[in-house]
Order: sequence, then structure tokens, then C-alpha cells
Amino acid sequence: MPRKPQISVEPRQGGRWAVQTDGTQRADSLHARKSDATARARELAENKGAELVIRDERGRVTAKDSHGNDPRRIKG
Repeated sequence: MPRKPQISVEPRQGGRWAVQTDGTQRADSLHARKSDATARARELAENKGAELVIRDERGRVTAKDSHGNDPRRIKG
């Protein structure tokens, strides 16, 4: 099964936050606040049916959110 594309919120130098799709070399957008970058990344992830990955200032993953067609593995 192919892996879902990922859209990440990542810290950059100078205190800025980047929204970047995996496999690309340039950021989709740069933001002064993490909350603005997260909102834009969530919008892109919903439109593309991708996975959202949010990182902290050290680059560690703090949250993940999946968008799109997720097969449910639990009956009910």
C-alpha cells in the first residue's frame, strides 16, 4: 500500500515556521507564528488528503493528524 503524502510544519532559522510537503525542496509557505503555519498546513492536508505532521522548535514530532480516506480497521 503506498504511503500517504505528508505536509509538515517545521521550524526555520530566524524564528519562522515553514509549511512543507514531503518530496519538495522549497517550503509551500513561511509564517511568523506556529499557529498560522499549522492552520495553513491543515488546510493543505485536507485538500490533498495528506497526513499533517507538526514539529516543535527542536524538530521533534509533537502531533500527527491524518486526512483523507482512512480505512477503518475496527468493527463498529
